[in-house]
Amino acid sequence: MTTTTITAGDGGSFSAYVAMPTRLTAPAVVVIQEIFGVNQVMRDLTDAYARAGHIAICPDIFWRIEPGIDITDKTEAEWQKAFELFGKFDVDAGIEDLKATLAHARGISGCTGKAGSVGYCLGGKLAYLMATRSDSDANVSFYGVGLDELLDEAANITKPYLSHIAAKDGFVPPEAQAKILPVFEGHDRITPYVYAGQDHAFAREGGEHYDAAAADLANRRTQAFFTEHLG
Repeated sequence: MTTTTITAGDGGSFSAYVAMPTRLTAPAVVVIQEIFGVNQVMRDLTDAYARAGHIAICPDIFWRIEPGIDITDKTEAEWQKAFELFGKFDVDAGIEDLKATLAHARGISGCTGKAGSVGYCLGGKLAYLMATRSDSDANVSFYGVGLDELLDEAANITKPYLSHIAAKDGFVPPEAQAKILPVFEGHDRITPYVYAGQDHAFAREGGEHYDAAAADLANRRTQAFFTEHLG
């Protein structure tokens, strides 16, 4: 586990946490953060993807606002900070930074050249946009937010995309899901899974809505998906 520096396409640079698998060669996975920065939760997830056999890299996508954000979901002040960052975040610039991260990951010694993305919350939204706007080989969203406003981009998806949807997601209400699901279910490159009774961030270990059984199922489905499409 280490950090690396990635050069942005429009100048500047940002850091990323990197975890390597025990065996190379291996495909790469870009792990896209929640609204709390590259914190311990994201580092642990990145380590887990490396243990599963991937070169895993988690970039600091808030670097244009405030580099090095590392907060938790445990206090009201941290939640306020997280939502402030979310409000300031430039999605389009963020996607360009993730494309740069994807290219960087493919260039890491020992990478097969195959690379995908997986994101959580805000990162889930960005993983969807990586499916619509990048050449990423496979992409996974955990409870992505705001997807109902981006459905016109679904037609651009040509590589496999997997979406984990929490049925009781407080940030993705039923009316949003009613728009999302028909589009996803009607697309031959998209696989949606709905988790009955689950709320937002059900896979965030230690979080208020963490559900071990649902998280385990979503994680196993994700690993099988990456094994199939990344090798």
